[in-house]
Amino acid sequence: MVKVIQQKNVIRVGKEPVVILSLREWRKVEKSLEDLEESLRFNVAYKETRGKKMTSLESLKKKYKL
Repeated sequence: MVKVIQQKNVIRVGKEPVVILSLREWRKVEKSLEDLEESLRFNVAYKETRGKKMTSLESLKKKYKL
């Protein structure tokens, strides 16, 4: 059951509120999340290799799936 609450512009499916975005906006959100995930993987790779022998960028990309 879908219920639209007019005063608050909120759509509920059951008890959960739902957000509706245009495809363009959703793609921006997806891109931001992918960038964040890539940054997190890079930070892990950097912390693990700090102070160690230099490693090539290609081997880091393969190891951390970047």
